[in-house]
Amino acid sequence: MKKLQFKIEITATAQKVYETMLGLNDKSTYEKWTSAFNPTSTYEGSWEKDCKILFVGVDENGKKGGMVSKIVENQPAKFVSILHYGFLQDGVEVTTGEQVEKWAGGHENYTFQESQSKTTLTVDIDTIEDYEDYFNKTYPTALVKLKEISE
Repeated sequence: MKKLQFKIEITATAQKVYETMLGLNDKSTYEKWTSAFNPTSTYEGSWEKDCKILFVGVDENGKKGGMVSKIVENQPAKFVSILHYGFLQDGVEVTTGEQVEKWAGGHENYTFQESQSKTTLTVDIDTIEDYEDYFNKTYPTALVKLKEISE
């Protein structure tokens, strides 16, 4: 696995960035910034610690797919850690097999640091080499969207 890191400074409180990022008050805020990854991006489940959450979207063939994940940690406005442990393929959860093993143990971590009414959001993700270029192109775009809707 490769480790990637992205950072952005947002002129808003950590609480505001956290709520906007997760779509806690309005799910559409989550969908807006993650549309950089997939225009139909959404989630199903809970952001609560130890809960399962599905990150889903519809592909060009109209099939529902995404990631099967668990919230490892959720410290409001401070830190969110997500463990990806499977895929959603055509609406079916797949948690074993070669594709799953490539991603096994992969985390996506968000750290919020507030100072003087600004929040630095740091994203640390584990990825496989096949997706490194994709994330390096897409994550900065997604974070700019998050900045726009948070400010």
